[in-house]
Amino acid sequence: MTLAATDPAVPPPRVAVVGGGPAGLMAAEVLAGGGCAVELFDAMPSVGRKFLLAGRGGLNITHAEDEARLRTRYGSASDWLEPALQGFGARRLREWVHALGIDTFVGTSGRVFPEGMKSAPLLRAWLHRLRGQGVRLRMRHRWTGFASAPAAGASIHLGFDTPEGPRVDAFDAVVLALGGASWARLGSDGRWWPLLAERAVPLAPLLPANCGFDAAWSTHFSPRFAGAPVKSVAAALAADAPMRQGEFVVTASGVEGSLVYALAAELRDRILAEGSATLWLDLLPDRSRERVQAELSRPRGARSLANHWRARLGLTGVKAGLLRECAAPAALADPAACAALIKALPVRLLAPRPIDEAISSAGGVRREACDARLMLGAVPGVFCAGEMLDWEAPTGGYLLTACLATGRLAGEGVLRWLADPSRA
Repeated sequence: MTLAATDPAVPPPRVAVVGGGPAGLMAAEVLAGGGCAVELFDAMPSVGRKFLLAGRGGLNITHAEDEARLRTRYGSASDWLEPALQGFGARRLREWVHALGIDTFVGTSGRVFPEGMKSAPLLRAWLHRLRGQGVRLRMRHRWTGFASAPAAGASIHLGFDTPEGPRVDAFDAVVLALGGASWARLGSDGRWWPLLAERAVPLAPLLPANCGFDAAWSTHFSPRFAGAPVKSVAAALAADAPMRQGEFVVTASGVEGSLVYALAAELRDRILAEGSATLWLDLLPDRSRERVQAELSRPRGARSLANHWRARLGLTGVKAGLLRECAAPAALADPAACAALIKALPVRLLAPRPIDEAISSAGGVRREACDARLMLGAVPGVFCAGEMLDWEAPTGGYLLTACLATGRLAGEGVLRWLADPSRA
């Protein structure tokens, strides 16, 4: 959408975008393309810092699965995010990347990456486009709140801490895209939460998502296996539930990694409700329980139990260590009981790791706080986008997809709101 041309003597609407991550940059692109004078503010010295960090190991921009399936990855927020994802889903996201002059490819897991797999070339091309559209970047400007109570039809006054001191500026509309509360050193510190709370914006507590968890490892297990990858395993939230296959890493205090992240939301919520949660592991997902029991039942002669596991099942290293750590010693000598534990080993988890260590965060601006354009009901003319909204998703490109999609929706929402003569 582009704002209708008016008197050339009248300046275009002035819009602030607060937050220089993917959601904010996308909102700025839409607004500038729609005829607004856009200023983008960020507390950091440069934009896209978390975006750049995400690309160090290969920037996963989206997922190639069916888009209807992709929308289900957002759990209870799927219906809320559906309009944004329908408007800017995986296919349109890839087309947008291609328009920046960067090709994409699909990995074996269905994850989509830019050519070269790095985020820096994409960000450079994007910033070149934004500067060409006239977007003005205001770095080292930390938003400190609303300088006056926003009212319908009035300018929105924002306060900032800047290198030159405090500053107050007025805008016709605002997009807040301040991220969650993970990786504070990169700018996502959640310091916006009380600034919206004091304006009676409905908020959910910020919680770690895609995070590791603490377990009460013994002093024997932890120093021996900290940092060890646990590969070719499966996990579930119940012993009789369907298992998800993958891998994770044992840490000095617990567990982390892709398989844990996939179940992190349910594990976190169960810990909050019950004080702990159990992660059930299948240490040998390619073998049936019957086969494992049959192998364990073979005579072991003078061999130790550890050598018997190695010879009959190839069970060694950290997997054998986990089995000893999480099972009663008496059960390990009984073939039936040991087989049952190998196929469903309970690992008790006590707490999620701190939010600043998490890949992303849950919580934030609740859906009832926003209208369909992502404008805050409590603060007219202020729109929200990205991870500061109350949704979460697993890794696999889903996080970035939703950040970009909601940034685009918020930008389009601003344009529609500015064009609405009844808003004054």
